[in-house]
Amino acid sequence: MDQLVNFIIRPPRADYNPKDDLLDQEFILKGRWFQRKDLEVVNSRGNKLQCSHYTPLPKPEGKKLPCVIYCHGNSGCRTDASEAAIILLPSNITVFTLDFSGSGLSEGEHVTLGWNEKDDLKAVVNHLREDGHVSCIGLWGRSMGAVTSLMYGAEDPSIAGMVLDSPFSNLVDLMMELVDTYKYPLPKFTVRLAIQHMRKVIKKKANFDIMDLNAIQNFQGDKNIIKFDGDHNSPRPQFYFDSITIFFHNVLNPPKDMLDEIYLRSMHDYFDKVSRNMGILFGCKIMSKTQDIKNISPRTTEDAINQLRSRRPMSRTEVSHALL
Repeated sequence: MDQLVNFIIRPPRADYNPKDDLLDQEFILKGRWFQRKDLEVVNSRGNKLQCSHYTPLPKPEGKKLPCVIYCHGNSGCRTDASEAAIILLPSNITVFTLDFSGSGLSEGEHVTLGWNEKDDLKAVVNHLREDGHVSCIGLWGRSMGAVTSLMYGAEDPSIAGMVLDSPFSNLVDLMMELVDTYKYPLPKFTVRLAIQHMRKVIKKKANFDIMDLNAIQNFQGDKNIIKFDGDHNSPRPQFYFDSITIFFHNVLNPPKDMLDEIYLRSMHDYFDKVSRNMGILFGCKIMSKTQDIKNISPRTTEDAINQLRSRRPMSRTEVSHALL
């Protein structure tokens, strides 16, 4: 029973080093410079959330850019947003990511599979709107992060669009499906009794009711489903990323006239910086300002993602084996 409780409120916490495991603080992608700004956002319970915001470098003056907030899974962290940043930044869409409370390097003791995480997400949305540099906001969530996005989106109709990667409909159904998947020889009424006991323990420890984790009732809008081979933790294929790029481009309407403005205005200054300070981009050395910029960075986003995965794979979403 303790294993089942921990599966929900205390799965393994992702351990990482921001210096080594996040995208560099300044990096080139498709011939343009981008930056990572680290910051803290405080949620309504007073927990400090460790966050990163990926934006063009330099930021365009007088222009607001759309932003996608990436929401990680139950044993994930903000490093998992690196793939999203690689995909979306060249389209003039900034990417914001966070360690939810109880996850990664953020404060907090428990994970709640979306219940408290939706309040963390609310704190981040409020920060972005108060900052004044964001035009509109989209959400990209995986597993627990997808449920979090659904639950928050039901409260905030201004969210322009959501990508929901592998959400569960409700937690009780998920637990029953695990029994079927692993063919555990227990009558289902016994499992239901165990879930009821677990419900009481979790409510006492983490102050939320697992029966309230019903994501399917929170979605009322249009949707498009993408299917691909693999399991919950399989690397996502390139056509999945291509579909997401098209979707966010359509719903967020990023500006299309920034490339020449940013590229020409800043390239000389930043090549000088590169020549003074050697850098690393996805394991590729930036050697000097005389190199052809096309040879500095990976030629495609697929190349960049493959290099990224060789450095740090996506965090695995933990599935309970307490039923085995």
